[in-house]
Amino acid sequence: MRNILIPTDFSANAMNALKYATELFKYDKSRFFIMHAYQDEIFEDEERIKQETLVKVTQEVADNSISNLENVLKEIKTVSPNPRHSYSIISANNMLVDEADKIVDEENIDVIVMGTRGNTNDKKLTFGSHTLQVLRYVQCPVLAIPEHYKGIQPRHILFPTNYLIPYKRRELKLLCELAAPYRAIIDMLYVSKSERLSMRQQQNQSFVKDELCKNELNFITVDSSDITDAICNYIDENDVDMLVMVNTRHSFFENIFFKSKIDDITLRIDIPFLALQNIRRY
Repeated sequence: MRNILIPTDFSANAMNALKYATELFKYDKSRFFIMHAYQDEIFEDEERIKQETLVKVTQEVADNSISNLENVLKEIKTVSPNPRHSYSIISANNMLVDEADKIVDEENIDVIVMGTRGNTNDKKLTFGSHTLQVLRYVQCPVLAIPEHYKGIQPRHILFPTNYLIPYKRRELKLLCELAAPYRAIIDMLYVSKSERLSMRQQQNQSFVKDELCKNELNFITVDSSDITDAICNYIDENDVDMLVMVNTRHSFFENIFFKSKIDDITLRIDIPFLALQNIRRY
């Protein structure tokens, strides 16, 4: 049984991510937890709170959340009546990251699937602020789906890595089982001036080989001093339809997504992006 968390703000992007997830995991017996955390919405209209009591506003927002979740549930059961799938809806007076973290622990979630952007949908940004928060703070793999993306079946997956981190077996198993039904090719991309690997890197590479044994793997080294450019160029030149990276402290993942101002992020992703997590929350 695969446990999948789908945060939603009821935007078209969030519904697209839910539809993508049900199709991607159509062969798996899966439980989908469709979650809406609405605490921010209670306080977004200060004038309304001045005119009405906080209790009344909170109840109205909560009722609206449940109603919208029930509509989402009805729609997804109509478009994806898969007997392998079951659904639960969760409406929470909580912050998105805190509620996602709570559900991940309580329900043993395997992966979070969400849109790259939500209702704000700023076209200048690769990821919206909520998606970035989940990527950074929730200790669970996150699969982010771009707006309007329809190419469900992954055939060619890019996995940039420096082989310096100890991978998590459970998360590599997720990637393996995600790719195997579609016979996807996985390219392990090492961006370096040298093809030589240290003993530690060789051990980590061997671990990847063992855990992704169901998949066709290519181990590729690209001579480049700019990791972001190397990744973008490889995606453009090789018809890649999913990007996988590991989020760990002091990694190029963190440098690309978190050290820069959001407006200055140069890695523009228009394909699904799977972030495997290898960080400890503080």
